[in-house]
Amino acid sequence: MNWILDITDTVSGWVWGWPMIVLLLGTHVFLTVRLRVPQRKMWTALKISVRRDKGSTGDVSQFAALATSLAATIGTGNIIGVATAVSLGGPGAVLWCWLTGVFGIATKYGEGLLAVKYRVKTADGRMLGGPMYALERGLGMKWLAVLFCVFTAAASLGIGNAVQANAISENLCLVSADWLEPMTARMAAGVMTSLLVGAVILGGVKSIGRICTAFVPFMALFYVLGCIYILCVNGEYLLPAIRMIASEAFSMKASLGGAAGTAVMMGARYGIARGLFSNESGMGSAPIVAAAAQTRNPVRQALVSSTGTFWDTVVICALTGLVIVTSIIAHPDISMADGGLLTKKAFGMIPYVGTPILTFGILTFAFSTILGWSYYGERAMEYLAGKRSIVWYRLVWIVLCFVGSVMSLDLVWNVADIMNALMAVPNLVSLLLLSGVIAAETRHYLWNKNLDEEMD
Repeated sequence: MNWILDITDTVSGWVWGWPMIVLLLGTHVFLTVRLRVPQRKMWTALKISVRRDKGSTGDVSQFAALATSLAATIGTGNIIGVATAVSLGGPGAVLWCWLTGVFGIATKYGEGLLAVKYRVKTADGRMLGGPMYALERGLGMKWLAVLFCVFTAAASLGIGNAVQANAISENLCLVSADWLEPMTARMAAGVMTSLLVGAVILGGVKSIGRICTAFVPFMALFYVLGCIYILCVNGEYLLPAIRMIASEAFSMKASLGGAAGTAVMMGARYGIARGLFSNESGMGSAPIVAAAAQTRNPVRQALVSSTGTFWDTVVICALTGLVIVTSIIAHPDISMADGGLLTKKAFGMIPYVGTPILTFGILTFAFSTILGWSYYGERAMEYLAGKRSIVWYRLVWIVLCFVGSVMSLDLVWNVADIMNALMAVPNLVSLLLLSGVIAAETRHYLWNKNLDEEMD
């Protein structure tokens, strides 16, 4: 097992290396320029996201689709991932993570537009869409659509299920350490997670959408308020933290004994990588649920989808980064070597409720990720094996929630990371080759001010 783990670790590091980062960030910048900076329409997008397009075709409301997407996107990467980026790349990584989110809004916009543009309606009235349908119907690349679904199904079982269930059991082990044996706590967490997840996902996308609509805003608000409290406590260090983040993001000093300029390279690498991992812009997961939204035209849903990256990275990851860096300045004795420990000490500054807020955030973020990714995996399996495969997939998903709670997941993490990177490639192909379609639809509905028009 050790040599298998070493191989997958090496492959994971390679696929998430500079080539993938350049491809993803390059797509972000390219679409930002070609679509005339759609980020400037964020206020319009935010207003549309909380309205219902009554009478429009779709399975769930636009907000329910957004909430389901955010459920899968807002996860432990927003908490531990940002701290890990700071520990590996320095405070400057926070700015690179934030910039990745800003430019990633354009990519998430393009994904949402193609999802609605090329979605199909099944015999039983359900709406199906995502990169696989854009590849098949827009480009005639059925083989690449199949590969995308294979990678998505594999990634969902790992990063979307087992590792999230494991994060839940790890936290419950810490909470119950005084009265429960670790394995007993893990098994109890596994049973509880499996039952709760099963109760939700067996109802399909409408059930998942209802839970996420009520659940996601509450959990995000709870976490954001905790961050704001810490920033108020560290108020005198806020401006120094912003200056430190900005200066170290472009610092040309040597890093860890390396040559001059390695600091900015390390900060950029880990900041961009963690930002991409957190907001999932370009990975192709979010458009799968965006295709189910009730919307008048593709551009309206594209705008709603783009707000997911705004909330995830531009807001939540930025707040987490500021919490981490202000805490480092306020308490120079805090070690930057361990991202998880760094986050724990930062939230521990809130008297009495700091640690519970962090624990609650990790538990709820992990649980919501399981719900969101279950839908992605279902749609990938349905594309590969038909509707009959969904029941069996759900049963496997529920069982894996328990298995993930009680097993070591180093190998699963590596394989899931590899699958995540591989599923991004076909999606980026569709975005780049269909960028003309995205621009044409944007011109008609957005630039020519036909945003309320019903699509043909």
